[in-house]
This record gives sequence, C-alpha cells and structure tokens, in this order.
Amino acid sequence: MTIDTGSLIGRRVVRYGTLADLRADLGVIESAARAGTLRAIGNWSPGKILTHVAAFIDYGYDGYPPEISNPPWFVKVFLRLMKRSMLKNGFRAGVKIPKVDGGTVGGRDCPVEEGLATLRRSLDRLEAGPPRYPSPAFGALSYEDGKAMTLRHAELHLSFLSVM
Repeated sequence: MTIDTGSLIGRRVVRYGTLADLRADLGVIESAARAGTLRAIGNWSPGKILTHVAAFIDYGYDGYPPEISNPPWFVKVFLRLMKRSMLKNGFRAGVKIPKVDGGTVGGRDCPVEEGLATLRRSLDRLEAGPPRYPSPAFGALSYEDGKAMTLRHAELHLSFLSVM
C-alpha cells in the first residue's frame, strides 16, 4: 500500500544552509542507523532515500535519464516561475512527475551504509565543481543556486528519516 506522503505527519523538520550542514545531518543519520533507531516514514527505505538524492546530483554530471530529460514546455515554465520560491521555501512532499512510473526516477533499495556512502560521493562531486548538464526542469542554474536546489531536495527527502 502506498502512503500519500503529501499529507504525512511526523516528518523531521530539516533545513540545510550549506553542504556542510547536510553532511553533518548524514552523520546524525549514520549514528541513528548504528544505534538501531533510524526509521523511514513514507514509502521508501533509508537507502532508497539517500541514493535518490545522490542520483539527482549525479545526473548533473552524467546526464539525465530519458524519462525526465525533456519535460513538457508548460512544466518548464511553471517550475522556472517557482524557482525562487522553491529555493527559499523548499519542495512540497507528495509531488509526482507526470507520466513517470512511480512519480520519479533514481534511488535504489540498499543498506543505509551504502546509501550514505553513495550520497557522500555525490556531494564530493558537487563540492569539486559545478555540474555539466543543466536541469531539464529549471534550465541552467548558477553553481550557488544548483547547490541550494540540492539542499532543498535533500531536505524534502531526508525529512522522511526519523533518527530517534
């Protein structure tokens, strides 16, 4: 049974100002996993959540999958108009990409340790320099806006990880 994540209560409130803040939260997640207190609420495992965030970083370096590489023009217009708001306020939970199986791409079920390592490698790439490919949805972003969009995306997904 799939949970409607748009109306799910009990998510963590997370806000990352920098990639270092995100990395620090990964340390909290790792500690909770070791202590046996890490839980995912929603539809995905912790490993899938972590590798999904990593995948969207890596797409900027390796290319986007065909399912999301060319959204309809009206989606591009809408998202580009919403860009500033999304950078400031974050992403809404429960949003699905139309005509994409499961509503999104990227991410795989794996042990949390593997998901953490994958996301940390992707963050290393992002910290080393800007992505090569522009966002299919937002177009070319400045390096700073691209990092901020990554932080907002991570906030959305990592809010589904309970560390208590």
